[in-house]
Amino acid sequence: MAAAVSIVDVVKRFGSLQALAGVSLEIGEGEFFGLLGPNGAGKTTLISTLAGLVRPDSGTLKVMGYDVIADFREARRRLGVVPQELVFDPFFNVRETLRIQSGYFGIRKNDDWIDEILANLDLTGKAETNMRRLSGGMKRRVLVAQALVHKPPVIVLDEPTAGVDVELRQGLWQFVRRLNAEGHTIILTTHYLEEAEAMCNRIALMKQGKVVALDTTANLMAEHPGASLEEVFMRTMRA
Repeated sequence: MAAAVSIVDVVKRFGSLQALAGVSLEIGEGEFFGLLGPNGAGKTTLISTLAGLVRPDSGTLKVMGYDVIADFREARRRLGVVPQELVFDPFFNVRETLRIQSGYFGIRKNDDWIDEILANLDLTGKAETNMRRLSGGMKRRVLVAQALVHKPPVIVLDEPTAGVDVELRQGLWQFVRRLNAEGHTIILTTHYLEEAEAMCNRIALMKQGKVVALDTTANLMAEHPGASLEEVFMRTMRA
């Protein structure tokens, strides 16, 4: 299996804080991969370095073979990231926001795909609504749509269902499963461990900037017979 994402010995410090302490991971094309850990484990920093938003002190990161520093533009075109924060431009409606996002990647006349995304995220009725008038859950749906608008082969979902209703969760996961079945690589971080257990083929557990466990979901569960993934997670964090 070819590597969609390659992370080799990545180190990042913020002053005295060691955010990443030599993280190495390889995620294959078409995987549904879980990146789990408590707050402060380094997950968001790792995602930020992968997206080129934070420069690592050392180590290398590649997306579909492109180095995120040396080949930033090519690497970024192949990556879609749904961030935790609700960041949006208040001057545009939903459709305009997605058209502008398409333009960042040099994509024009993208309305057919935009319509499909809107339908799958139950945003069709909000397409002409200004971003300022959307609820928090609707804004999060738009963040997901923005990450998908350029059809990236690698999609990072950083707490995508935090604070959203059950209906959106179900619709989102149905859409994401479809994208994964079509060959997209999915990387998920979530505090809803039942989601990771149900969705992810392989999981990395992070603690204090390090990967402390990495295996298939089935193997991690088999090491703790009868335990849920949440129980496996808690035992690993206490070790």
